[in-house]
Amino acid sequence: MGDLLLVRHGETEWSRSGQHTSFTDLPLTEHGEEQAKSLAPLLFGRTLSLALTSPLHRAIRTAGLAGVTGALPEPDLHEWDYGGYEGVTTDEIHRTRPAWDLWTDGVPPGPAGHPGESPEEIGRRADRVLARVDTALARDDGDVVLVAHAHVLRVLTARRLGLPPAEGRLFQLATGTMSRLSTEHGRPVIAEWNVRA
Repeated sequence: MGDLLLVRHGETEWSRSGQHTSFTDLPLTEHGEEQAKSLAPLLFGRTLSLALTSPLHRAIRTAGLAGVTGALPEPDLHEWDYGGYEGVTTDEIHRTRPAWDLWTDGVPPGPAGHPGESPEEIGRRADRVLARVDTALARDDGDVVLVAHAHVLRVLTARRLGLPPAEGRLFQLATGTMSRLSTEHGRPVIAEWNVRA
């Protein structure tokens, strides 16, 4: 059975500044483009049975620069909808809500079409992606790569390991990195995390 490879997109202006970025489709910075290119050696030579990206430009661009070909956009890999906290940093939120935590407190509604999401809602999206991943891995003809965003990939990791969605809080994920989920004795495990070339 192949492995599940998770790639977080390269740096954007808002990932650098710590602003919550979900539906704002920012381009990669120059450094983010270099980060994405540097992932190519980590993916080179792998046979991929499935490649999926978030539908957002920063993920699609990262996939292309990393040498992932034939990637399909997957709406369920879209980043957490931060609702009213879009573009806001955690430090700014803490000025009015000192004990706020994304994983337990959620977010207020944002503009039309962006009501915000809870960990459980993201968990349902992650489970749908993992069902698609499992089908591809069952063919035993290669690895699966997902190119997306920090919080959705963290929730997806928690779900892959059999944890509740909010336990994604345990898995810090840096920009422009690859992580590998594998199996050991039939159980899902983290084989590599936050790997850079």
